[in-house]
Amino acid sequence: MMKVYLCTYYQYFLMDQDKNTEEFYVRLKNQLAEDSQWPSPYLFKFIIPADLEKIAEIRAVFDHTDAEINTRDSIKGSYTSLSVKVTMQSPDEVVEKYVEVSTVEGVISL
Repeated sequence: MMKVYLCTYYQYFLMDQDKNTEEFYVRLKNQLAEDSQWPSPYLFKFIIPADLEKIAEIRAVFDHTDAEINTRDSIKGSYTSLSVKVTMQSPDEVVEKYVEVSTVEGVISL
């Protein structure tokens, strides 16, 4: 059975970005290590402004993996949600992917 973790780290960026982001990733890594056996499937969810370049940037982060990526546009077409189901080898790898995707301007991780 696949566990789904919804991560709202964008809230941490609204406060003290460096300190809270680091604390968030440490907590996430610890929770994943305690709750799952690795390798394990993991579901990432992102919301971005509807922009093909940004979608391509996120897809590129998951190149050369077994990622299954689904997109869905918002009702008004202003935003796109991406669901990325992929096998991760460890909690560290999950955190690495979040950090990589966080470089995409305007991304919100859920």
